[in-house]
Amino acid sequence: MKEDKGSIFEHLSKIDCSQHIEKKNGFSYLSWTWAWSLLLKNYPTARRIIYEDATGFPCFSSPAGAMVKVGILIHSIERIEWLAITDYRNRTIPIDKVGASDINTAIQRCSVKAIARHGLGLYIYAGEDVPGGSDSASE
Repeated sequence: MKEDKGSIFEHLSKIDCSQHIEKKNGFSYLSWTWAWSLLLKNYPTARRIIYEDATGFPCFSSPAGAMVKVGILIHSIERIEWLAITDYRNRTIPIDKVGASDINTAIQRCSVKAIARHGLGLYIYAGEDVPGGSDSASE
């Protein structure tokens, strides 16, 4: 089934994810397991691309903190998302303090946001870019 960008987005954005929304630390989010499941039920050939730095490490360092980069490919359409690696308070973690579990969690969260760029659950993120405290990232 060949679809263009608009039809994939239109299809996925109509899926009601509200029964799967969870809350943590004042943020609403869609669990990666639900997002992935809903995506594959609709597009079974979708795949995730976890980007790596030049050394093959699945995260990137900057003066602002560590980040991950994930792409979700549906047919030939890739949507890419970056996400800061954060601690339990949603504060960015310096690269020398990042653990494997922190990277894994960030990759899963980033995957959900990349899926949302295709339309699934995008409405969950409405308002997240409202100015707030510094050095915090929201899911």
